[in-house]
Amino acid sequence: MGIPDHLTCLLRNLYAGQEATVRTGHGTTDWFQIGKGVHYTTLMAESEEELKSLLMKVKEESEKVGLKLNIKKTKIVASGPITSWEIDGETVETVSDFILEGFKITADGDCSHEIKRRLLLGRKVMTNLDSILKSRDITLPTKVRLVKAMVFPVVMYGCESWTIKKAEPQRIDAFELWCWRRLLRVPWTATRSNQSI
Repeated sequence: MGIPDHLTCLLRNLYAGQEATVRTGHGTTDWFQIGKGVHYTTLMAESEEELKSLLMKVKEESEKVGLKLNIKKTKIVASGPITSWEIDGETVETVSDFILEGFKITADGDCSHEIKRRLLLGRKVMTNLDSILKSRDITLPTKVRLVKAMVFPVVMYGCESWTIKKAEPQRIDAFELWCWRRLLRVPWTATRSNQSI
């Protein structure tokens, strides 16, 4: 695939002989060897044949440098019908959607479910901050910075690739307003205008 030998050697040496332990609330685990691996590789193709070819090329090139393609973790998301196929006797799973690094990818490219999911995650973070936001020991500017640093990034993660429909900006604006009302402890029954908040 054109990867220089010195880079593959560097990666191989990075993991060679490495050990780690996991620290928990109950102590630490025994030391274990760190294996080698690559996580989250995405292949894009125009056709099923091209995808098969790319996947086989990745498998072959990976094996040359001592890596193994885990078919059980390999997923296919296709915008059209696709036949199931096998590599080394294992079936490659075809799914309609999956979550990759915290972002939901769907076959039809519809992001409305992902936006709703992100808004729910933001709501959860905001409600988890209730005790801090209700504290009289923390100043309002600090609370505002907390919301901007801890809540909004959760909601906006991956927004660069969203396909926005007409209703989504209103949902996002409503969520932001809900956050400011909650921060300022303005009940939803209050007749204050959005601009005043």
